[in-house]
Amino acid sequence: MGTSATASTASAAPVLPAGSGVGARMVAIASAEVGQAEQPPGSNDSPRIAQYRSATAGAPGPGPWCAYFTSWVARQAGAPLGDQGQGFGSVDALYSWAQQSGRAYQAGSGRTPQPGDLIVFNEHIGLVEGVDASGQIHTIEGNSSDQVSRRVHSASEAIGFVRMS
Repeated sequence: MGTSATASTASAAPVLPAGSGVGARMVAIASAEVGQAEQPPGSNDSPRIAQYRSATAGAPGPGPWCAYFTSWVARQAGAPLGDQGQGFGSVDALYSWAQQSGRAYQAGSGRTPQPGDLIVFNEHIGLVEGVDASGQIHTIEGNSSDQVSRRVHSASEAIGFVRMS
């Protein structure tokens, strides 16, 4: 699923998390996955993507996998998503749960996303790696150009965020 983001080539460095909290763990885990790609390209599948799917209840088959990726990262960091830690295979279901559980906040609310927060777009989700001095949001996203990719977004591209810590 694509967004209008650009590859991370901005010169301003994002503010990265320090310490060992949930956000820092999520960023470290997601960073290690950058470059994991669909095999074959365009298939929404690979052995690694199957592992991401395993973090969702029922481990569904291949499909858009950005929510599988964020569910897997959260589970690996010790903060599984969902009331029973079931994870989500759908951006809408994940964001609905976040709203109902008080973890969601809308873009433009005046709150600055923190490293480890999830960033929600229209039918796409990623992980906030950091926010640079100009306010650009640096992300790590599954299913971005058929792989786990780093991207840079303006805050106005997001629908909302999910606070993970």
